[in-house]
Amino acid sequence: MSPAVVPPVGARIRRARTARGMSLRALAREIGVSASLVSQIETGKSQPSVSTLYAITTALSIPVESLFDADPGEGVAPAPVAAVGERRPAPVGTPPGTGPPGTAPPGTALPGTVAPDTVLHALAAFAADPGRRIGPLVKGGEREVLELDSGVVWERLGRVPGVDVDFLLVTYRPGGASSGTGGLMRHPGTEYGYLTSGELVLTLGFDEYVIRPGDAVSFESTTPHRYRNDGGEPAVGVWFVFSMP
Repeated sequence: MSPAVVPPVGARIRRARTARGMSLRALAREIGVSASLVSQIETGKSQPSVSTLYAITTALSIPVESLFDADPGEGVAPAPVAAVGERRPAPVGTPPGTGPPGTAPPGTALPGTVAPDTVLHALAAFAADPGRRIGPLVKGGEREVLELDSGVVWERLGRVPGVDVDFLLVTYRPGGASSGTGGLMRHPGTEYGYLTSGELVLTLGFDEYVIRPGDAVSFESTTPHRYRNDGGEPAVGVWFVFSMP
């Protein structure tokens, strides 16, 4: 199955903003970033981090999924996401050594990195098609992977339709953090986490906690928070994030 065209995320953010009668500068003020960053995101020149994406959708009172689901008139299908270790196929007819616009030829990406369009394809696959079941068995080499730009990797462990929960194996590489700018993020829902290896620092409101293997955390995601890995080895754990309407 060949990859689908990535939905115009920036254009949809701009559409939602203008529909609310909110100026670009007002949105930037609301989420605490520069107007120039919002402009770059809306024009597709920059990608939002996960924390910025949550902030934008919260400020505009829209679900994250609305940015990735295909509109009937756009002809965009949910994009497939490659399993761990799998190379995403090029569209039929693509000459060897080339790929879609904005992608690097095979073999040119650094190990452990993902091209920007791949990240957006993964976001689309994670958010789209709420009726899709993942499981009941998901083998280790078949997990869907979303690699973020701040040293964080999400691997989807399963999904049951009708249940608003993300069941994830989360890896924070050394120096990785849930917010690359150092700011705290918050979003609707509740999250539960269990660390299996490495060490994480959780900033939760005004408190800070060191999470070690065997430790667990649980809190309302509306509380400002941030995870970071200050150690020299990856921090790996299992996370459940329950969304709320």
